[in-house]
Order: sequence, then structure tokens, then C-alpha cells
Amino acid sequence: MIRLILVFLFLLIFLLCSILIQLVLWVVGKFNLEAKKTISLRIVSWAFRCVAFLSGAKLTVIGEENVPKDKAVLYVGNHRSYFDIVLSYSRVPRLTGYIAKKEILKVPVLSQWMRNMDCLFLDRSDIRQGLQVILSAIDKVKNGISITIYPEGTRNNSDEMLPFHKGSFKIAQKARCPIVPITINNSNAIFEDHIPFIKKSHVILEYGAPIYMDELAPEDKKNIEVYCHKIIQETYQKNKALV
Repeated sequence: MIRLILVFLFLLIFLLCSILIQLVLWVVGKFNLEAKKTISLRIVSWAFRCVAFLSGAKLTVIGEENVPKDKAVLYVGNHRSYFDIVLSYSRVPRLTGYIAKKEILKVPVLSQWMRNMDCLFLDRSDIRQGLQVILSAIDKVKNGISITIYPEGTRNNSDEMLPFHKGSFKIAQKARCPIVPITINNSNAIFEDHIPFIKKSHVILEYGAPIYMDELAPEDKKNIEVYCHKIIQETYQKNKALV
């Protein structure tokens, strides 16, 4: 219970302070939009590191050298917990937006931070809007902003991942960017396994080798969602022994 209280108090104070910070960032953005985005990334990364520390999460990272530093990428990963974002976002080497569910737009200050960092909001019940989000993501990647997506489409509480949505991979196909698989083990042990309590947990985060679609066999390129699903599922099973 103590960890939950500490995390809640930190987030409350951060969100209250954010009102003033957002005003300053609005002014900065009028003169230098890139600086606004970079400052937002650094502030939110710091806040997420604080949340991870207060939650007692011990993170082991494997394969971080696989992440290209000189170009935008499409991160795809399994999704077990809210802490997936907390633990992974603070490690991105360049501007990165997440594709999130539209319900987050109802949280005023949080949604503004996400807008600052090129996040996109998906209405899963609206196919046309979903297509527009994918097109916007393609445009962002072409302009040097990495995108993270969870192609299962929702948080999954099973060791067996849900099938990946094929449309998620249109971003890499059209933007011609590398795909970086992200596999997270045991993030659900922090919070979701015993809501509403937060417990100290060991989490494994592994970055796979970047996938360049032009280098794949025709069958793998055609079924890229199956190809990536297999890589992440196998990595997930392998890393269960490390938790």
C-alpha cells in the first residue's frame, strides 16, 4: 500500500506542476517546436523513472544496442501492463510517439503531455479513424519520429499473446523504417496481478534485432505480423527463466 500511495502522490504533484510547465512549453513551442518536443520527452522520461523507482521495479534490459540511434523506427511489442510504457518510454534515444486508445484524451494534463510528444489516439471502433491514425504515424516516421504500437490491440493477461493486427505494420511498410521488436516479461507483477496494490517486481525488457522488411523472404514480408509475433513470443518464453 505504501508504494501505491507514493506513486499516487508523485503523479498528483507532477500533474499539478504540469499546468505551469505546459504554459512555459506553449511559449517555447511558438519559437521552437522541436525544443518543445525534446524538453517534453526529457521531463516525462524523468517522471517515468521516478514512478519506476517508487514502484520498486527492478529492470533488466537486454539488447538495447539493437535500437538504431540515427533513424526513426517502429517499435512493436507485447502488452501486459500500464508499466510497459513507464519502463520503456524513459529509454527511447530519440523523439517517440505512442499509439494509445482514445479514452486517454479524457485526462486533460496527461493527454497534453502525450500530444507534445507526437502520440496518436486510436478509436478502435472506427475503422476510418484508425486508418487516419496509421497515415499520421507514417508521416511522423518519415519526419524522423519513432512510433511505438502494441499490435495485440489491448493489454493481455495471458502468457500466450493475442494475434497481431496486420494494419499496425503498414507504418513500417509505407515509411520504409526498421521494426524493433520489444519483449517485456513480468511487468504485470507490478500492478495488474494484485490491483490496487503495487509490489516490487523484476521486469525483463529485451530489444530484438531490427527487422528490415526489404531483406525478408517474400512470405515473411507478406505475413510480417506473424513473423514479428513469433519472434516476440519466443523471446517471451525464453526470458521467463530470468524473472
